[in-house]
Amino acid sequence: MMPSFHVCMTLVFLFNLGLSSVIIEAAPDYTYHICTNTSTYTQNSAYQANLGVLLSYLTSNATDDDGFYNTTVGQNPPNIVYGLFLCRGDLSPDVCQDCVGTASRDIMQQCPKQKVAIVWYEECMLRYSDQDIFSTLAYDPQVALLNAQNISEPERFNHFLDTTMYDLANQAVNDQTTGKKFATKEANFTGIQKLYTLAQCTPDLTEADCSKCLTTAIPKIPDCCSGMRGGRLLLPSCNFRYEVYLFYNLKVTPPTPTPRLNPPAAPAPSTRGGEGRKAPWLAIGTSVSAFLVVALLGSCIFYIWRRKRPARDEKKNSQEVQLLDFGGGRLADDYSNEILQGEKQVKSQEFPLIRLDLIYTATKHFADENKLGEGGFGPVYKGTLVDGKEIAVKRLSRTSGQGLQEFKNEVTLIAKLQHRNLVRLLGCCLEGNELLLIYEYMPNKSLDVFLFDSNRGVELDWKRRLSIINGIARGILYLHEDSRLRIIHRDLKASNVLLDNEMNPKISDFGMARIFGGNQSEANTNRVVGTYGYMAPEYAMEGLFSVKSDVFSFGVLLLEIISGKKNNGFYHSEHGQSLLTFAWKLWSQGQGSELMDSLLMQSCVVIEVLKCIHIGLLCVQEDPADRPTMSSVVVMLVSDAMTLPQPTQPAFSVGRLVLRSAESPTNDKVCSVNEVTNSSVSPR
Repeated sequence: MMPSFHVCMTLVFLFNLGLSSVIIEAAPDYTYHICTNTSTYTQNSAYQANLGVLLSYLTSNATDDDGFYNTTVGQNPPNIVYGLFLCRGDLSPDVCQDCVGTASRDIMQQCPKQKVAIVWYEECMLRYSDQDIFSTLAYDPQVALLNAQNISEPERFNHFLDTTMYDLANQAVNDQTTGKKFATKEANFTGIQKLYTLAQCTPDLTEADCSKCLTTAIPKIPDCCSGMRGGRLLLPSCNFRYEVYLFYNLKVTPPTPTPRLNPPAAPAPSTRGGEGRKAPWLAIGTSVSAFLVVALLGSCIFYIWRRKRPARDEKKNSQEVQLLDFGGGRLADDYSNEILQGEKQVKSQEFPLIRLDLIYTATKHFADENKLGEGGFGPVYKGTLVDGKEIAVKRLSRTSGQGLQEFKNEVTLIAKLQHRNLVRLLGCCLEGNELLLIYEYMPNKSLDVFLFDSNRGVELDWKRRLSIINGIARGILYLHEDSRLRIIHRDLKASNVLLDNEMNPKISDFGMARIFGGNQSEANTNRVVGTYGYMAPEYAMEGLFSVKSDVFSFGVLLLEIISGKKNNGFYHSEHGQSLLTFAWKLWSQGQGSELMDSLLMQSCVVIEVLKCIHIGLLCVQEDPADRPTMSSVVVMLVSDAMTLPQPTQPAFSVGRLVLRSAESPTNDKVCSVNEVTNSSVSPR
């Protein structure tokens, strides 16, 4: 039988040894919740079923160090559900999953019919809505909480706090170590009084939006917490907290094997009138058998960690709660979420995993009638999960030129990227002999299906094509500058741009992508991979790639969208030249509008078309230094008053390289999640 808490504590202190500090984790500690009554659902409705599935997905995906995950369940309004969780950046995956699991169960009881809800705990935040909440800055609702004890020298403390919090916000925004947009800071207020602070944003925000969120929240401190010993502000997109005691986890330094002659004294008991759970500190030494100490302490920690508090108070006795722009309240109708019992998604520490039997069922054991197409990776199948969600499953072929490394590369990259113009990876499967990637299903397949088909091309009028161009540009900008990682895609092309049910573009296929760290701006490789016709010349010839390589590929794609013609294959046309050289010739002769797809004659705005051709030619210039960055491209696309620089001639050599190297036609089969073309090039 496990010893009781008091017996366990007594035995530990009997060892009278001073070594390292250990924080014991207890059950997730509820803080507050808000249900929005403006939108509700009925019992046993499709929305309720989708919400149950979503909460199960969130819980099962809270098992790695990211501490953040978002996903959708359902296909169309009003039954689609968007949800996410954010765990505190200093907590372990086990604590994160425990909190998300508790939040998923509690929120259904607290908000039994509301379509929009958010709940905060000490350890995590969980949120869902019937509207898209991903990568979107949200200031409301706001909850302010304060430690009711006054601080000495309040005026000086307020000034010191203000300075510290803005420094902390800057650290969180520029968090390059973990990519979590999370930071903590310890500062000395007086010789004996320290200030501990924490700030965090949801990682799907851009750095600019994270900064806006925190710098908007920090000035509200005087309104809620002036002169108080602790306080915090909770927003959907960010949060911060300060205390005069340590409330977050520090990395514990492994003990030296040499016994200390003068062990440090244990911290004096705090008289803090704190908000939330205060973790007890245990002082443990080394003069008794290490095995006995570790065994006894391990039993105590396990016992205490597993204990669940019988009840939670909405407000702690020493804590006041202030709601800013708050609407809604607590409801307590019972609801049991059993919809996914036995059908939960699982996830390892590295990959989000989905069980093979679920994929077999969804695709009817990879039936031929569910096959969408085949690319360099292997065949792609459509599937339908038990909750009705449609998926696209990429199945690695035994004869594929790609291997496990490309598979792992795609999963580890795209699982960390969240943007409306990037395809969403739902999971993967590594069971048996299968290597599977599971994506959201794109009913309109890929851009090339429409763009290079004279019959379907009429569905892409100029307004739609311009929207697609802008969406692709924003997606690449996110990869290059706004994501937690700097990503070079290396295989941007029309078949790797998927279209959702509203024809919004989503960049896919990250098997060839590379991560750049720190201030790295370029790299070199002996293994040139990608697709001819979209490769920048410095990459095709020398293996040198950078963000400007993706800019070149974007320029090619932009010119293809305007002309409705493939760059590959254009060489065999009556013009006897590449699409790039043909576009340059027309533009330099003042005849740029002749490049335009004839299907656009009725819908185009000629000035906009010419501007896009101009931007495309800037992107495909031979010297990478002459090409604009994607941030500049995005500005050029939306600005009507900006004066564009004059482009130089594009890289003519790329077309000749493709013509000599292409031994067989490019395989352009239609599929929802598309191929990566692997190629090897010997530098000339």
